[in-house]
Formats: sequence, C-alpha cells, structure tokens
Amino acid sequence: MTELAKRYGGSLYDLAVEEQLTDQLLAELDVAADCFQQEPAYLRLLSIPSVPKKERCALLDKAFAEAHPYLVNFLKLLCEENLLAELPGCIRAYRDRYNADHGIIEVTVVSAVPLNDASREKLLAKLQQMSGKTVRLTAKVDPAILGGLRLDLGGTRLDGTVQRRLERMRDSISSVVL
Repeated sequence: MTELAKRYGGSLYDLAVEEQLTDQLLAELDVAADCFQQEPAYLRLLSIPSVPKKERCALLDKAFAEAHPYLVNFLKLLCEENLLAELPGCIRAYRDRYNADHGIIEVTVVSAVPLNDASREKLLAKLQQMSGKTVRLTAKVDPAILGGLRLDLGGTRLDGTVQRRLERMRDSISSVVL
C-alpha cells in the first residue's frame, strides 16, 4: 500500500467516523471495488487522459447514483487526480483503520482440503480466544501444502504445513551435506 493510498483511505475513514458512516462507506467501497474488478474496461476508460475529467466524473455520478455522496466524491477525486489505480490500497487503509477501531483481526487459513464446518468453528474460537479480538476468517485451499494449516494474521505467518516441514528438512540436510 502506498503512502498516497494510506493518506486518501485514512482521510475518508476520518470523515466517515465524524459522520458516523464507517459501516456504510466500508460496504459501499467493497461494492465499488467489485464493480471495477468485474469491469476492468470501465476502470481503464476512467483512467484515459484524453477523456475530459468532467466526462469521467459524470460517468462515476451515473454509475454510483445510489451510493452515498461521500463515496461518489471520493471516487471522483481519485479520478480527477488520476489515482483510481490506488483505490484497492485506499480500501485496505480504510479497512485497516476500521478493523483497529472495532477490534477485528483478519485471518486467512490455507489448507490442502476444504475445512469442514466443525474444524472452521473450532479454529475460529481458538483464534478469538488467543487474540481477544473478533476474527474474520477467510479459508483458502492449496493442495500443494499437502497437509496441515498455514495462517496469515496481521502480517504474521504461522506455517504448520507438511510442505514447510519438508522444506525445513531439506534445508537441514543441505546444511549438513555442505
């Protein structure tokens, strides 16, 4: 995330706090990100310098007519400053501030096979107990890890996968042979 994204996303969050709109704007930011992800050609159109800024902003007004004016103005500001590419970082900055204020930690768990409901709930309860925070758990499947779990939480990786254990064994053997 760039410093610009932190500044812009943080400023939007400060405004949302002041106006008590943090939940609403977070949800609308996610919708906007999904729209741009599903329609990359639209995002490219909004980034073309030969299209006048006024016309690009009018397109945003039309596309996000149902959204809160703060979100629409934020998107127009990014568009006018040719910073729409920074939107994912702005959303990340906004979400980081939101999570910190609401005692939420985002955790990604990677396993070789999908977690069943009981395992997921048990892991979620353990993580919440350990962290003392509300955990938003995202599960991913990667057959390459062979078994075990890898957790990514708050910039920390806990790797208890078979793949990692094999890598450590290979490193140990290599250092002995050399």
